[in-house]
Amino acid sequence: MTGTENNSNLNIRIAEKKDVPLILEFIKGIAEFEKLSHLVEATEETLMESMFGERPYAEVFFAELDGVPAGFTVFFHNFSTFVGKQGLYIEDIYVKPEFRGKGLGKAMFLNCIKLAKERNCGRVEWVVLDWNPAREFYEYFGAGPVEGWHIYRMGEDKFTSALEK
Repeated sequence: MTGTENNSNLNIRIAEKKDVPLILEFIKGIAEFEKLSHLVEATEETLMESMFGERPYAEVFFAELDGVPAGFTVFFHNFSTFVGKQGLYIEDIYVKPEFRGKGLGKAMFLNCIKLAKERNCGRVEWVVLDWNPAREFYEYFGAGPVEGWHIYRMGEDKFTSALEK
């Protein structure tokens, strides 16, 4: 995807193996934005294996403005038993602060929607922190929180003890 209504110098491209250091840089950027830098455990090695190894688990694309990496999106496929087909899960959309307000977030979000449509996905899902003003952005496009559902998470530090119960 190239260009938006506001930016003819915008290019969205799929990440390649050589981009792993850039992917990690963006991960650290979004973690800092979310005040969660202390939780980043990803390394170039784990990202290389998880995104470009024998069985890739996630995909990344970059938004470049005038050839400069300005934003990134991490996504992967999930599956809905109720819908009976795959969905697209957006793990992260992040635009560097100096590039905000130029339509990059919108372009990356709509690129995900377009990709989901092309791949015949039943839905697109993502999580937004309750304080993040992006919630209004997503609601503008017709998305909303899922009523009655809570997200649960178990870290790998709990796997062993769970298996012993």
